[in-house]
Amino acid sequence: MTARPRIGLTTYRERAVFGVWDETADMLPAIYADAIEVAGGLPILLPPAICDDEVDAAAEAVLDGVHGLVLSGGADVDPERYAAKRHERTGPPRHDRDAWEIALVGAALRRDLPLLGVCRGMQVLAVALGGTLEQHLPDRVGHEDHAHTPGVHGRHEVRLAPESRLAGIVGPVAEVATYHHQAVDRLPDGVVASGWAEDGTVEAFDVCDSTWAVGVQWHPEVYNGQSLFAAFVAASAAWRDAEVAE
Repeated sequence: MTARPRIGLTTYRERAVFGVWDETADMLPAIYADAIEVAGGLPILLPPAICDDEVDAAAEAVLDGVHGLVLSGGADVDPERYAAKRHERTGPPRHDRDAWEIALVGAALRRDLPLLGVCRGMQVLAVALGGTLEQHLPDRVGHEDHAHTPGVHGRHEVRLAPESRLAGIVGPVAEVATYHHQAVDRLPDGVVASGWAEDGTVEAFDVCDSTWAVGVQWHPEVYNGQSLFAAFVAASAAWRDAEVAE
C-alpha cells in the first residue's frame, strides 16, 4: 500500500475545559482530521508554539515533515497585519496564530507545497500575500447570512469561475457550509478570485504562481467537501513523489 501523504493542519489555541482541567489548549475540531483521513492523507497538527524571531526558521523545519498544509478556520486576523483600524466587531488579536500561520504560508509557497486555506485560513493566506480584509461583512452586504446563527454552519451557493481549479473539482456551482463575518476585501497581486457568493463576496481564490494553492471562505470539512479534500490530498501525494524522484 502506498504511504499516505502527511498533511499539516494548523490549530486553535484556546481556553478549554476537559475532564477536571481548565487551561489553555491547542485544539482542532476532529472533522478536519477526519476529512483528511477519509481523503487518503495522514493528519498532523501544527500548533502555534513559536511567536518570536525564530518563527520563520521553525516554519521551515516543521514543513520538512509534511507534504501538504491546511490553514484551518478560527479567530479574526489582527487588522494590524494589513494596516487597518480595528472594527468594533473584530475579535481580540491572536498574535501567536497570526505570526505562526503567516510564517507557514511563506515557507509553503517558497517550496511550492500544496496549500489549502479554509475560512480564516483563506484570509491568512490573503493577508500574508499583501491583501486586506473586510472586517464585518454585514456592513456591506446588509445581512448576516454568512454567519446567521451562533455556533451553526449555514448553507449557501457559491458560483465558481468556469476555468478555475475549483470548478474542475466541485463543478460550476457548489452548496457550501458557511460561518464567517469577515471576508477578503482587496486581493493581493498574483491571486485571482475563483468563487463568489450571490451577494458578491469573494468565496475562493487561486494563487497563480503555485502548482496547488487555494483559499476557500467556506468550510469543506463540515459539508460537501469530499472532492476538494481528495484533490488536495492527491496533489500532496504528487508533490511528495516528485520530491522523492529528485
